Amino acid sequence: MKNRLKTYLLISIIFLSAQYSVFGQEVIKQVSCYDSTLKKEADSLKASFYKQGFVVVREATMMMESEYEMPVIVPLTEGSWYQIVFIGDLSSKLFELRMYDFNEKQVVYVKHYELDKLANIISYSYIPKFTEYHMIKPLQINKTKKKNVCGYIMMLKKVK
Repeated sequence: MKNRLKTYLLISIIFLSAQYSVFGQEVIKQVSCYDSTLKKEADSLKASFYKQGFVVVREATMMMESEYEMPVIVPLTEGSWYQIVFIGDLSSKLFELRMYDFNEKQVVYVKHYELDKLANIISYSYIPKFTEYHMIKPLQINKTKKKNVCGYIMMLKKVK
């Protein structure tokens, strides 16, 4: 009888721990947001890059959580000239952007502090050596808002 009780308790503990590990993993989802200031900055940058021969390939707003990266996966073509732009919330104190190639090698790292001019805008050119998916991971740190920090990301491609 004692062995049966021990077995029952052991199975119950294993089942409960497995249940908690399954439900404990949160899924990161991209949720869009709207910020008129970010929209104006994005429209201005798009117009400027358009004059330089770039067209928008992808763009999105995303609700972010302060101090957490938001992964964005994009397909890039070998030899094409891309301009990647991230615009963060003006009230954030720090802005970072990392980009990794398909082999998870970091190929870009940019960091801006709030004291920098136009710190909330990170923009860089990139010409991939291979046609493959890349992961862009923007991050912003905001001391007043921990959740619901709006971000805007654009990928432009040179066509002329």
